[in-house]
Amino acid sequence: MVEKVLIVEGLNDRKRVKEVLDEHVEIICTNGPLSDEKLETMILPIEFLDVYILVDEDDAGIKLRKQLNRELPNATHLYTLKGYGQVETTPHDYLTQILGAYFKVREKY
Repeated sequence: MVEKVLIVEGLNDRKRVKEVLDEHVEIICTNGPLSDEKLETMILPIEFLDVYILVDEDDAGIKLRKQLNRELPNATHLYTLKGYGQVETTPHDYLTQILGAYFKVREKY
């Protein structure tokens, strides 16, 4: 059974994160802004799991992070650097650093 859930924005973000992770983690893509209905449908099955949020450091990502924070106040927020902008363009070594505090990560990718 999956106990950890990582929320990212898009499929490219999920692909990038999977390149670094060395354990099974459910990775949920929001695929953009969430309507109230879509948000509720996404949150109900995961609200009692360990939830981590890693979204882009742009306006859309910051807005999504605020929305998720209201619905999942106990989630752990992970951040890429503003200079990298998007999760999908964050270097593997930096992703390893931020994800490695909470997940098992690969030594080589």
